[in-house]
Order: sequence, then structure tokens, then C-alpha cells
Amino acid sequence: MSEHLTVVDHPLVQHKLTIMRQTETSTAEFRQLLRELTQLLAYEVTRELPLTTTTIETPMESMEAPILDGKKLALVSILRAGNGMLDGVLELVPSARVGFVGLYRDEETLEPVQYYFKVPKQISDRMVIAVDPMLATGNSSVAAIDLLKEAGATDIRFLCLLASPEGVARMKEAHPDVPIITASLDRELNEKGYILPGLGDAGDRMFGTK
Repeated sequence: MSEHLTVVDHPLVQHKLTIMRQTETSTAEFRQLLRELTQLLAYEVTRELPLTTTTIETPMESMEAPILDGKKLALVSILRAGNGMLDGVLELVPSARVGFVGLYRDEETLEPVQYYFKVPKQISDRMVIAVDPMLATGNSSVAAIDLLKEAGATDIRFLCLLASPEGVARMKEAHPDVPIITASLDRELNEKGYILPGLGDAGDRMFGTK
């Protein structure tokens, strides 16, 4: 495992991902599993959030207890599939601010085209977690991180369900300072830029579109 890439091999993560991959898994079940799996991955990605202490009263006595320090997280969804991962993280960190990067992939060139960008203020003061279920060619992910850095973000993590070796290499080349946390490093991309063995189009499966 490199410092740049963390594959979360927790048994629950792997079990839920296997069910998500299956063709017969329904849209409702896929969506529920995505939320649960993201929550498990978010536990890993938030491991380094800074802590301070505060004085509290337990039923027994006063104590100095750990609490999150400073500004909280900024979650940034790479539209549209990233939206399916927001709830899982927000259940853990309800106070997180949320932003959106709208990119679609040109089917001919496979290059990303931007159509929307809105992120929280003072993003430079926050740990930013960019979420997108699939790190495939890496082109959209790199473009999204480019935009976040232009907006001032300096502490960025990339959270995805599946990654391809090609996507990981592309991200490492463009953004070696952005760690990737994923549930699986899959085998390869096909000629259309889809991950193999993969789970198909995450957005279509999540929203029931084709």
C-alpha cells in the first residue's frame, strides 16, 4: 500500500462492495449500500482530523475531553454520482460544509467538461474530501482537484469506491499530494474508459437511469 493510495480491506467494506457489483442488485439496495460503504470509508479518511480538548461535565466529574479542532470538513461531490456518497459522510460529520463540482465526460475524447462549480467559503481552512464513486481514467478527478486547488484548497483527500490502475497513476502524476482512499483497486479500464471488473455506471445504477 503506498502513501498515495489506501485500499480499505475491512471485511464489511469488501462484503458490501461485492453485493453492489452484482447485476441483479436493485437501485434501492445499491443506493443504501453506497451510503453504508461510504460511511465505513469515511471513518478511514477522517482518521487524521485535528483534535483539541474542551472542559466538559460527565455525570461523575469535570474532565478535559477531545473534540474536533477548528473548521470542520468540506465535502465536495463530483456530480452527479458523487451525490450518492454525501449522506454517508454527513451522517458521521453533520456539520461538514458541502460543495459541488459539475463535470461530464465527453464521450468522444473522454475529457472532462466543466458545467458547475460551487464550494464553501474559506475552503483553505478546511480538510476537503472530494467524493466520486469511480476513479476511472482520472481525467475528471484531476480536473476537479485542479478547480479545488484554484479555489484555495490545500488539504485534499479523494474518496472513491473503485479505482483503476490508470486512474491512480494519472492522479499521482497530477496531484501527488492528494491521498486516494478506495474500497478496491480493480484490474483495468476497457476501451470506453469503464473500470473492469467494475460495477457498471455508478450514476445510472444509483439513480435508476440508463
